[in-house]
Amino acid sequence: MGNNEKIHYSGRYLGLLERDGWEYAYRTNASGVVVIVPVTDKGELVLVEQYRIPVNGRVLELPAGLVGDHGDRGENFKTAAHRELIEETGYQAAVLKELLTSPSTPGMADEMITIYFASGLKRIGPGGGDGSEDIIVHHVPLDRAVDWLESRIEEGIMLDPKIYAGLFWAQIHA
Repeated sequence: MGNNEKIHYSGRYLGLLERDGWEYAYRTNASGVVVIVPVTDKGELVLVEQYRIPVNGRVLELPAGLVGDHGDRGENFKTAAHRELIEETGYQAAVLKELLTSPSTPGMADEMITIYFASGLKRIGPGGGDGSEDIIVHHVPLDRAVDWLESRIEEGIMLDPKIYAGLFWAQIHA
């Protein structure tokens, strides 16, 4: 921490830091975040839906998770992406290609996300998350994804906008 940084709060999962007069959140329990764009051999984007306490509702998202949150701060990002994909969706990827690393919410947090494209998927488990998660797995045909997503919005399900970036990459890489 530099001379111009001040910690306002540091909890189990999040902290609040101030630098040069700007307050922002940081993760206290992880070294990064991975997001996965999984596409089946049938041309389906695999999405997850779960209740998110901060927004008080169900959110449809790309599979994702924290790196190093299981006590291994030095966990490899690709290893974490494989682990999270299996935990959340039940799929193992034969190929996991890193697409980019970028800020998730640059005006509010220093969190960086690393996005992977996953192909050669093989179902090896039920998915649904770990014991603390209640995840529903969805298989969305790429050629009908936009209409399907719009119908979910009409049902009151919130969408993480990274889904649309995932659709872009799915069209390029699938």
